[in-house]
Amino acid sequence: MNRIAKRSQYTAILLGAVSLLFAAGCSTKNYVRTQTTPLVTKTNELDDAVAANNRSIQSTNDRAQAGIQQAQQSANTATQNATAATQAANQAQGSAKEAVNRADTLASVVANLDNYKQIGTVSVTFAFDKSVLTKSDKAQLDGLGTQLTSAKSYILEVTGGTDSVGNADYNYQLSQRRAEAVVQYLASKFNVPAHKFYLIGIGKDQEVATNKTAAGRAQNRRVEVQILSNASQTGSTVSEVR
Repeated sequence: MNRIAKRSQYTAILLGAVSLLFAAGCSTKNYVRTQTTPLVTKTNELDDAVAANNRSIQSTNDRAQAGIQQAQQSANTATQNATAATQAANQAQGSAKEAVNRADTLASVVANLDNYKQIGTVSVTFAFDKSVLTKSDKAQLDGLGTQLTSAKSYILEVTGGTDSVGNADYNYQLSQRRAEAVVQYLASKFNVPAHKFYLIGIGKDQEVATNKTAAGRAQNRRVEVQILSNASQTGSTVSEVR
């Protein structure tokens, strides 16, 4: 074989080798691309999912914060309304207490007292140093209160008392609280106007039983209520006050 023929053969072999290498390289790149493309796609999908999840969490958090703020505002409004209602109730009770007639004797404030006749009476007692009406007390007052719905031209004489135990000034205040508890109960439940009540002898130790025994002292810790009416007298009213 001559030199030219050999050179041509070598050139052909070399080109073939280069072609094989090029083909192998292309195949490798295609293989890598084939393997990595799904991974890249999956990674992108995960990134999108994470981003969407973060947006959802943020949205939920925003709604939760808005709900909390709204609930707090509602609670604040409810508290303000409750406070206002309590203040209004206290003012109403204060006004009612001021409107109640107070005197040592009924004759000193009611004209023509002899024309009034007793049409109902009840006495409720209290535990030692207490001014809260019990269930039994309220039941007794309810029995008296039902008579008020049909009573005409009436007034309510309310007399409070204490036993002899303790300081006189303190007992005076305690007997007032007891009488006011009765007045407020009857006024609120039976819609009795404040001017109908006459608190008589509040704080005075007017004994109805001896203070020398426990049973007697228990009877003295009382509030007596009388319904007095002058309905039989033509033209008479309960507002005849001297």
